[in-house]
Amino acid sequence: MHSPTRARALLLGAGTAIAGLLLTALSSTSSHAVDEDCRPDGLYRTPGVDVPYCSVYDSSGREKMGADHQRRVIGYFTGWRTGKNGEPAYLASDIPWDKITHINYAFAHVGSDHKISVGSDSATNPATGMTWPGVAGAEMDPGFAYKGHFNLLNKFKKQHPEVKTLVSVGGWAETGGYFGDDGKRVNSGGFYAMATNADGSVNQAGIDTFADSAVAFVKKYGFNGVDIDYEYPTTMKDAGHPLDWQFANARRAGLVKGYAALMKTLREKLDRAGAQDGKHYLLTVAAPSSGYLLRGMETFQVQKYLDYVNIMSYDLHGAWNEYVGPNASLYDDGKDAELAAAGVYSTSQYGGIGYLNTDWAYHYFRGSMPAGRINIGLPYYTRGFKNVTGGTDGLWGKAPSTTCPAGSGLTKCGDGAVGIDNLWHDKDDNGKESPAGSNPMWHAKNLEKGVVGDYVTKYGFPADTKLTGTYARKYDATLVAPWLWNAEKKVFLSTEDEQSVAAKADYVVDKGIGGAMIWELAGDYDYNAAKGQYEMGDTLTTAMYEKFKSASPYGTKRSTIDLPTEALDIDVSFGQFPLGDSNYPISPKLKITNNSTATLPGGTEFQFDYGTSAPNNAKDQSGFGTSIIRSDHTGNNIGGLKGVYHRASLKLPAWQSLAPGASVELDFVYYLPVSTPSNWTVTVGGKAYALAGDLARGTTIGQPGTGSPSPSPSGPGTGSPSPSQPGGACTPAAWNATAEYGGGTVVSHKSHTWKAKWWTKGEEPGTTGEWGVWQDLGAC
Repeated sequence: MHSPTRARALLLGAGTAIAGLLLTALSSTSSHAVDEDCRPDGLYRTPGVDVPYCSVYDSSGREKMGADHQRRVIGYFTGWRTGKNGEPAYLASDIPWDKITHINYAFAHVGSDHKISVGSDSATNPATGMTWPGVAGAEMDPGFAYKGHFNLLNKFKKQHPEVKTLVSVGGWAETGGYFGDDGKRVNSGGFYAMATNADGSVNQAGIDTFADSAVAFVKKYGFNGVDIDYEYPTTMKDAGHPLDWQFANARRAGLVKGYAALMKTLREKLDRAGAQDGKHYLLTVAAPSSGYLLRGMETFQVQKYLDYVNIMSYDLHGAWNEYVGPNASLYDDGKDAELAAAGVYSTSQYGGIGYLNTDWAYHYFRGSMPAGRINIGLPYYTRGFKNVTGGTDGLWGKAPSTTCPAGSGLTKCGDGAVGIDNLWHDKDDNGKESPAGSNPMWHAKNLEKGVVGDYVTKYGFPADTKLTGTYARKYDATLVAPWLWNAEKKVFLSTEDEQSVAAKADYVVDKGIGGAMIWELAGDYDYNAAKGQYEMGDTLTTAMYEKFKSASPYGTKRSTIDLPTEALDIDVSFGQFPLGDSNYPISPKLKITNNSTATLPGGTEFQFDYGTSAPNNAKDQSGFGTSIIRSDHTGNNIGGLKGVYHRASLKLPAWQSLAPGASVELDFVYYLPVSTPSNWTVTVGGKAYALAGDLARGTTIGQPGTGSPSPSPSGPGTGSPSPSQPGGACTPAAWNATAEYGGGTVVSHKSHTWKAKWWTKGEEPGTTGEWGVWQDLGAC
């Protein structure tokens, strides 16, 4: 499968130090001006590069996908359903090219040399060498130097030039290693070793090697971009594939930094290549949806480098534990047994918000991105349990088991469905069936109709296989989740079908979301009346296409309020997160750095938005008076979160000025994960400014002091010039023996600038020594 998230309920912490918001200047050249009109809101531009955004985006920053594609339909196309092993094939000729907008080829991997790879070139390589003689539509295009899936993808792109293809790197099984040409896994470290050194530092050399190879790869094989499926750069212990823990656990404290460095490097190298080639290359990711995993990813500070994010809003319940629930419900219903057992509904700080559903995950990312740069995930496969007890038709029941698949790394698992209820099963480390209830949707539809498809023999079942019991379809409208319930076998299979997909498509349209991502195309179905059975098809994808083709254009603005068009170079960042498993409540440091040319006086107000994925009880513990001044949602999220943002306000304390180049930190606290707070404003001299780090469309970089002045606090520490320095030869305020100064405060004294390392009062700068409270910043 794409990514079993092992979405554990108990939130224990968030990640490590966070990279700060990065700034980019807006060029005044005419070519830049045209491209800037097409740059999506919040997308990082590589400094000094004329990125040809208009090759992909229109003047509103909205992706151009064709008149009948107002929203994205992104399908993962896997390289292993070749038909060579006797099982049904799914080839490029089977893709509904007129119904989709993007194809993600799964998967390439990170080789032992840190370069992107799909294995050695040979006639048996599905990506570049395999052929399918006699299969209609699978004839090779002689115009390409390679064969395999890549040849066919490019052949059909000639007929459907508006469809974009991306190479997806990683996946559940190949994030920390890869499968060699002999089919055996090589535990190379993959993303973990390529991006992060063993001591937790960033492996920039490995990142550069990978990024250079990725650029060359997309050019060689005709891709429109790169999709990174890194599962997972989180600080939560034992997250990701168990075979990767030997690399990942030792590096946990540095994984988020390595991830950010990887994305920044890829963005910049793809931008430079795009400028040379006259076309913008896409950079996207498959992102977790579980609040457990996202807690350890700090504030997911890579979103500014991404054209869009595909949320893996599935695998939210499965047989890695005993709690029986939907694979990919749209909403919470307040009854999730896993969350209830962890006290999520009963712990007041959580606000009753359930975080194992698509709507919660969407609002997490919406906190830092426009709706149009987000796509929700849809699974075209099932997850399921057997021997279920309790619940309603199995829903929110339990399926306890004392054994786990070999190599899972787990000591207690749920009782996963097997046999005919597990057609697409993986094998464990001992070569045995891994119980998971994993089936393509076409097989689930046959189970629902009581049909044993003629394909079962290709999966090792005898031709005379009989079904036991009846698979009754159930549906919960609050969750937007269908499932099959076999009361005789006590089997629960979480499914998707026309009703749930239509509801999710309506949700995408109503919220202005960019579109939907499918894992995987080969799970879709059509009905073969001649055979009386369901087979591979495009029913669900067509249903989405029909919903999207006449929809209004997706949302392109991050903010829901009008923001200033003039921005100041003031940096804000969240960092110093405790490791995920040790972080409750979520308690980073918020750092504000004044890179402008004027001192910010005490009392200066900052405002920002953070997503409603967390309740409206964020605060600081440093005397900055953080308060919520507007809340788009209150209470639980049964049936969905009602709004996008909470707007918060904080102020520099009256005694805390912030000179040019100076920084101040405060202790920040919140209780459920949020992505990077956004839509910042700061008011200086009576004029409100945006912050450059938000990378908003149409923003110009200014300097404070151009607006009408307003009353500001006076006295020591506020930035007023001292009597001994008429006119302020030294910009910071003069030190005063009776004033209190917090850590990070900058003052002037005896023609030098000094920075307080911690709170102080009455200690004269220049008298406390090298290890004392005052740090000498030099003459002024």
